[in-house]
Amino acid sequence: MTALDVLGIGNAIVDTIARAEENFLLSAGLSKGAMALVDESRAAALYENMGPTTIISGGSAANTMAGLASLGRRACFVGKVKNDAAGAEFTHDIRKAGVAFDTASATDGPATARCLIFVTPDGQRTMNTFLGACQGLKADDIDDGCVSKAKVLYMEGYLWDPPGAKQAFLKAAKISRENGRKVALSLSDAFCVDRYRDEFLAMIREGVIDLLFANESELHALYQTADFETAMSALRDEKHLLGIVTRSDKGCVVASARDFIAVPAYPVDEVVDTTGAGDLFAAGFLAGYTQNLPHERSAALGALAAAEIISHVGARPQKDLLQLARDNNILT
Repeated sequence: MTALDVLGIGNAIVDTIARAEENFLLSAGLSKGAMALVDESRAAALYENMGPTTIISGGSAANTMAGLASLGRRACFVGKVKNDAAGAEFTHDIRKAGVAFDTASATDGPATARCLIFVTPDGQRTMNTFLGACQGLKADDIDDGCVSKAKVLYMEGYLWDPPGAKQAFLKAAKISRENGRKVALSLSDAFCVDRYRDEFLAMIREGVIDLLFANESELHALYQTADFETAMSALRDEKHLLGIVTRSDKGCVVASARDFIAVPAYPVDEVVDTTGAGDLFAAGFLAGYTQNLPHERSAALGALAAAEIISHVGARPQKDLLQLARDNNILT
């Protein structure tokens, strides 16, 4: 019996979210819509200039695991926090969401990671991340038995920054493949792709990665082209790879060498905050994929989960996604 649907490995981060005008981003030297890594002093300076905040546990893969749990799937998360107040908050939140989380907390070193997120009136989020204790994740934190029991191993591209986390990533992928499981990678951010393009492409072409999640800008960065059709053609040339590409209000495409499926976005009344949209789309898709649903239905489930998350502040679901999927006749 398979004990888990998905095991996610990523950065354990506490999100601090505030609204901001675009002129503030300019004055603070922030690149709208991007994620930048910052040190502790820069994080403190940005925090001092934030307006009223909402504090919610986050992290890309952790958000995806929370979404999966809300959809009734069995999810586990591996990520590093410190045994401080923020670490306790993260641990409480992810377990309360129904996700198994047993990674040992760090007892020394930097504080639990934080991400300062500025949301502009158009719903775009600009992220500034202090990785802190996240960087302490190592191969020793990977439980071989747990990885081997997960149908899908899901990892975020942000893990490629800290060397120890990269080794944890590679160890987990090796265990997963040796046990006949699937390995999924989220590209995370176009700037992340720019830093590690060659390594990501090598993993894809060496057959380490079975499923690739990306948005349009990340896909363009991966294949170094501004033309979507050219990028999609390159993606479909990758052998044995299933590519899932989100396109904001244009919906998404699910593509492989044999298939190309376009699925529309789910309509929303108002885009409040796009933080976590890709994470929750991945949750919906994987919830369907691990139950052997057709790719079109899995993508529709992802679109529904993404629509729920962008309708409010924060990257964790505020509604029961399983019930929402049933109400919309995507799941029975």
